[in-house]
Amino acid sequence: MSRNPMLRVAIPNKGALAEPATQMLREAGYRQRGSSKELVLIDPENQIEFYYLRPKDIAIYVGEGTLDVGVTGRDLLLDAGAPAKELLTLGFARSTFRLASRPGTAASVADLEGMRVATSYTGLVTKYLADHNVNAHVTHLDGAVETAIQLGVADVIADVVETGATLRQAGLVLFGDPILQSEAVLVKRDGTADPAGLELLLRRLQGVLVARDYVLMDFDIAADRVDEASAIAPGLEGPTVSPLHRAGWVAVRVMVPRKDAQRLMDELWEIGARAILVTSIHACRL
Repeated sequence: MSRNPMLRVAIPNKGALAEPATQMLREAGYRQRGSSKELVLIDPENQIEFYYLRPKDIAIYVGEGTLDVGVTGRDLLLDAGAPAKELLTLGFARSTFRLASRPGTAASVADLEGMRVATSYTGLVTKYLADHNVNAHVTHLDGAVETAIQLGVADVIADVVETGATLRQAGLVLFGDPILQSEAVLVKRDGTADPAGLELLLRRLQGVLVARDYVLMDFDIAADRVDEASAIAPGLEGPTVSPLHRAGWVAVRVMVPRKDAQRLMDELWEIGARAILVTSIHACRL
């Protein structure tokens, strides 16, 4: 019996995207490389091949059809201008892309007319300025963009901002609306049919996302208070309710958002729930 061709997946080889991407794929049941020197890893059991590439190149490889899908940042995808599209947001490497300058230089994107803007994301920034009908000179720099103003290369910078501490140390302030909210995304070539194996990859990754965001909550409660408990913690498709040896009591199991678990435990306790347990979910399918 012939087997489907292997799904070819691009994975970041370094930077903030690399380790979270490989960890997520491990949680999804895929083999991952044991050394940063490995550039290609084949997982024959799951009919998939992983290629470890520079994060900024991944959208280009996928957009050209050299590889089927890839993990990259939304900012890198848009900056590349490649014919690739988002399939799934992955919930890590979140960042904000902002404008910054010395105090009093500019207050909004409209003030950038005729100014010099330094950035590592020239494609993204050029499109942003064009979308706002602003004519400014965009200069490409690799790294340490925040020093561009001090060195006289630019009037304004556009860069990824996490805490803003580095900008403040350089005497810069943020202004205007965020250019982009970015995070890790799974991308594929735009306008093409889904390759073999993609549906399974998506289902597994979605399972990891749910497992990270939800927990299992078990508790015992009087049978006549189950409706109250269900109003507090309804679960995804309703709770599982089982009778206990103690007359008039039942055991309840339900999936709840991880971030709400402590509050829900408090509320369930108040209506008489006891033996409340919370358990992490390692994998799931919905």
